[in-house]
Amino acid sequence: MRVKFRAFLDLTRAHFVPVWPLLFSAGYLIAVQYYGIFSWAKLIHVALIGLFGFEAGMVLNDVIDHKIDERDVEFDKLTKYWRPFGQRPIPAGLISFKTAIIIDGLFFLTTFILIMVLPRPNRWYVLAMMPVCYSLESFYNLKKRRERLPLAQLIGRMDFALFPVVGYLTVGVLDIHAILFFLFFYPLAIAHLGVNDLVDIVNDRERKVNTVTTMYGIDGTVKWIGIATAVHLIMAILFVSSLGAIARYGFLLGFALISIANGLIITKKTPASALKALPLIHATMLVYIVSIILDFAF
Repeated sequence: MRVKFRAFLDLTRAHFVPVWPLLFSAGYLIAVQYYGIFSWAKLIHVALIGLFGFEAGMVLNDVIDHKIDERDVEFDKLTKYWRPFGQRPIPAGLISFKTAIIIDGLFFLTTFILIMVLPRPNRWYVLAMMPVCYSLESFYNLKKRRERLPLAQLIGRMDFALFPVVGYLTVGVLDIHAILFFLFFYPLAIAHLGVNDLVDIVNDRERKVNTVTTMYGIDGTVKWIGIATAVHLIMAILFVSSLGAIARYGFLLGFALISIANGLIITKKTPASALKALPLIHATMLVYIVSIILDFAF
């Protein structure tokens, strides 16, 4: 039982679980300023949609990639970073493919039920985005196995950037604020993907998948991360200009963290330096999220 429980925690990337509802709720809190009255009950409801919705995507990723994940030859980097006990449970035989599908189905069903409890018309806005996000996740995992241009990366990773926007749609509509949120978060997701790919270059070459690094090499990946970061910073300034003072100061801290991460990558240009930069990228995201939440609270 203990082994199975650990495998479940690895499947769900349990130590990152608190981030997903916070990110989703940040979208909700921004929308409340324009479209409604804050409610603790609604916040908890929205957070649960974010939690189960994102976990459904995480498990979907493992289900789609369970065969090519068997080719991993380097387990001491991303696998241990993303998973608390350092195992990919399906290829390791700790969770069967059938069981993973059942778990994923339960996450999908729970998310669907939680969405249907939302008032109209917002339930339909969020529900419409559900197949969009999961289709993009599937497209990313399948398309990168055969491509000459980075369509999987540029199109598929829109799912991550759309996630907080869907949180916005729980009480709001697709307006300029939602669009700015997407444009702020999308290049950050693209930069994050480049860092992730640089760390995992050994496994991705073994899997024969077309990531940023396997297609464009380390130098190309460094440029990819740098350009995405520059676009992100520009869009972040536009986005935060509509928020309060707390968010603006918080975003300055985020700018510093992501700049340090880029400096580490540019200086060394190695998977090891990218692995050191990855927590800084995640810290940047968390600082942004907490800044938005605190800005609303105070």
